[in-house]
Amino acid sequence: MLDGAARKLIQPALDRTGTWLAGRGVRADHITVFACLLGLAAAALIAIGYMILALVLIIISRIGDGLDGSVARASRKTDFGGYLDITLDFVFYGAIPLGFVIHDPAANGLAGAALIFSFYVNGASFLAYAIVAEKRGLSTEARGVKSIYFTTGLAEASETFFVFGLFCLWPAGFAPVAWVFAAICLYTALSRIMQARAVFADEASQA
Repeated sequence: MLDGAARKLIQPALDRTGTWLAGRGVRADHITVFACLLGLAAAALIAIGYMILALVLIIISRIGDGLDGSVARASRKTDFGGYLDITLDFVFYGAIPLGFVIHDPAANGLAGAALIFSFYVNGASFLAYAIVAEKRGLSTEARGVKSIYFTTGLAEASETFFVFGLFCLWPAGFAPVAWVFAAICLYTALSRIMQARAVFADEASQA
């Protein structure tokens, strides 16, 4: 929901930095992998209780997640780069809740499992929509130039980043916040399914 507004604020700076890095031979794939490794390191820090340091790494990781696309556009976009980006994004999204579950299984286990489940469902609805949209030749730049079709929704990257930050700043509130955000993610998935039913209605009627 907030990704469009956030992109307008930070995209110019990312593009300038991406152009500078591309001019010095930095590859987008390297930034994608580095951003994911920082996210995994943040999850490990969460598991052992270093929440603020983990938050710093999460912030840097998400800057890298935006920067890789700018570097790709300033150099050369590849299908593999787009594939790697979305795959490692989901690695990151699963790792952070897992870190909190490992940190306190008794308090966070059930809520963490529910949150990861909601990410799974939401991600599946997102990727399945993108596959069918590609099959039908649909395109959108609502979230900037992307390698796959990006549908909008109530729970997007900006909201997830905010929730992860809240987790780190308020670890004791992980469970209630996770339950609420899991419900939001499932609502987003349901709304995307309804959108797909409307957009792909002609094919659905033949099934």
